[in-house]
Amino acid sequence: MANTKQPRILVVAGSDSGGGAGIQADIKTITVLGGYAMTAVTALTAQNTEGVEAVMPVPGEFVARQMSIVLDDIGADAIKIGMLANEEIVEAVAGVLEKLSKKTFIVLDTVMVATQATPEASPRREGGHALLEESAIEALKTKLVPLADVITPNIPEAEVLTRQAIKTVADMKVAAQALLKLGPKAVLMKGGHLEGDEVIDVLVTPDKETIFQSGRIKTRHNHGTGCTLASAVAYQLASGLSLEKAVEKAREYVLKALRSAPGFGKGNGPLGHNLTD
Repeated sequence: MANTKQPRILVVAGSDSGGGAGIQADIKTITVLGGYAMTAVTALTAQNTEGVEAVMPVPGEFVARQMSIVLDDIGADAIKIGMLANEEIVEAVAGVLEKLSKKTFIVLDTVMVATQATPEASPRREGGHALLEESAIEALKTKLVPLADVITPNIPEAEVLTRQAIKTVADMKVAAQALLKLGPKAVLMKGGHLEGDEVIDVLVTPDKETIFQSGRIKTRHNHGTGCTLASAVAYQLASGLSLEKAVEKAREYVLKALRSAPGFGKGNGPLGHNLTD
């Protein structure tokens, strides 16, 4: 969708008190890339680079109110969805999206578990604080996934959604095809959790399968890469790029942000979102 004005992106996600992921990473990403970021906060978290200590969800009705009042006034060219916390919020967000009267790109990052701090140079591992209640997973699959233009699961999330083990790139492709059957227009399967010197992501649509590959940047300062990637994709789609080109440009931004990480914190530190080149 071509847009001659500043791209407007509404972010529906949780707040990261450490500033590395969630709403904070989304706003930084969208602003640096040149977009206008709006927010509907789904939860407050008490967290830092070492992990999430506590989560306080926002009532679903109030999440929906935040979305609706912004959409009614400013509108949005894209909506990026991240942490949703529970079934009530999933249903509230789906209710708003179902009423959208004009084309707005929907990018759904299927956030489920906070990443734990890991030794430097190791792929990030899941197993931290739950960011989506188990009871909400089915609602996510049936009510939100079918509304998305693209979903961006990592491997642990895809394993939960498909109930399939993913150990190889071939497994990623099979899982992406399974997720496509749930109804989204596209699936961007992120492969950062696989071992190896290369990071491979797979973009699958009903018509095509595209592989994106880049060298792994060995760093523990990688908190918020998923949020950042999804927000960058949303911005690029809102700017008028094709999905394939949007993913390409978004991955480039994330790689630069990883290389520019400020080195804060004792655990998984934040990216360097504030790029100047």
